[in-house]
Amino acid sequence: MLTLYHGEPKQLALKEANMAAEGDVDLDLEAEENCTGKPTEKPRKHDSGAADLERVTDYAEEKEISSSNLETAMSVIGDRRSREQKAKQEREKELAKVTIKKEDVELIMGEMEISRAVAERSLREHMGNVVEALIALTN
Repeated sequence: MLTLYHGEPKQLALKEANMAAEGDVDLDLEAEENCTGKPTEKPRKHDSGAADLERVTDYAEEKEISSSNLETAMSVIGDRRSREQKAKQEREKELAKVTIKKEDVELIMGEMEISRAVAERSLREHMGNVVEALIALTN
């Protein structure tokens, strides 16, 4: 049995540890004592994670959101959505003005096996050009 004490030469301890690894000596290491004579405490593995988790949740719970900041953010989001919706409606009006031929729609529907609405939309987006519409649908 090998017992390490404070101040014991390391070479002797390593020699005995090597012998123990070879099976000649039974190795049992005791906790090294500090200068006060009290054994050192083992680190608590599970407690540190719980303490960290408590700190994170405490921080999140204590954080308050100002109502004025919230109102400002909501108004910005609302304005952005209304602008996007208005731009989309204007784009739809422009596309509705484009004239397309019925034969072109049927050609795209037959070749690509898509619905009438998708074929019309593709033709309108490409200003009635069948070739460009077909190329866009294949890519």
